[in-house]
Amino acid sequence: MTAPRLADVVAREIEQRVLEGRLKPGDRLPSERELSVQLGVSRASLREAIQKLAARGLLESRQGGGTFVTDRLDSSFGNPWEEILRDHPGVHEDMLEFRHMLEARAAECAAMRATASDRERVRQCLAALEDSFGGQDLDLQVDSDLAFHQAIAEASHNVIVGHLTASLLRLMRDNLRRNLSELMQVPAARDALLDQHRAVWRAIEQGDAAQALDAAASHIGYVRQNLTRMLRSDARLALKSGA
Repeated sequence: MTAPRLADVVAREIEQRVLEGRLKPGDRLPSERELSVQLGVSRASLREAIQKLAARGLLESRQGGGTFVTDRLDSSFGNPWEEILRDHPGVHEDMLEFRHMLEARAAECAAMRATASDRERVRQCLAALEDSFGGQDLDLQVDSDLAFHQAIAEASHNVIVGHLTASLLRLMRDNLRRNLSELMQVPAARDALLDQHRAVWRAIEQGDAAQALDAAASHIGYVRQNLTRMLRSDARLALKSGA
């Protein structure tokens, strides 16, 4: 069996770092000298590996110098899905059903696999979420909510789950903002959402996979229930205006 070329080995190592989230979309790679030392290879082999990854669309060179991770992995959910979700509100229910399947299992896996640093990151995201919910900045609330769920996805240590969740949540940002803008008008809903997030965190902290799955599923179920209510309300208003 022919041994793999060194440039191919280096390319796979860089690709693995991207998949695991050690290099994120938009990140600039370390300098050629630094990266070659990290990987223990010559700069010539490193250049060849970078060229291979650039040809595959994973890396790109930008004006001003430097090589960056592209956002191709995290843009898998983009147009035409953004237009479909905007023009066909009923598709949101299908999207939430998929989110239910993805995030519940992500929480389950996170409870089983999260490292101490993963748990600390989720805890910090929960603290930021609690702080944002105490204020009136809706965009901050949305961003902290997304960060909490993304931290759990990455703590699942499933690279596909991590990247799909990032794409899905970014796609659903406008919908989440709309949902939160209405829910935040009801103090009981604000408290309920916080309690749901805390329940997911506690299960992950305690390593209780079954409870993590149930808590995450209950949270998404609550969101789905409220979205259905809002869609029905919008439909009634549309009928009245068309009458």
